[in-house]
Amino acid sequence: MPYLLNGEELETDAEGFLLAADFRDEVVPVIAATEGIALGEDHWKVVRYLRDEYREHGHSPNFRNMLKGLAQVLPGCDSKSLYDLFPAGPAKQGAKVAGLPQPYGKGGY
Repeated sequence: MPYLLNGEELETDAEGFLLAADFRDEVVPVIAATEGIALGEDHWKVVRYLRDEYREHGHSPNFRNMLKGLAQVLPGCDSKSLYDLFPAGPAKQGAKVAGLPQPYGKGGY
């Protein structure tokens, strides 16, 4: 199920994750809409954090590391608030919406 962005098809795997990371901000609302997510400022903070981690480490963080890392970006951030933003799983769904390939293992690596 490829995503369409300005007439360009973005290749995905069977679960809708991009096969190659795409860091264009225009990608995020397209994927979020298919996930049923109305983007807010906190969603964008998580997206930017996940993209930065991917660029630095070559993969997205697992949920535990994500929660620790986001404490600096989203003060007061906890598991519940992240699940409110990404109900299908913050690490996995967050990576998908951020335009990143599917995380390793259970919701990250």
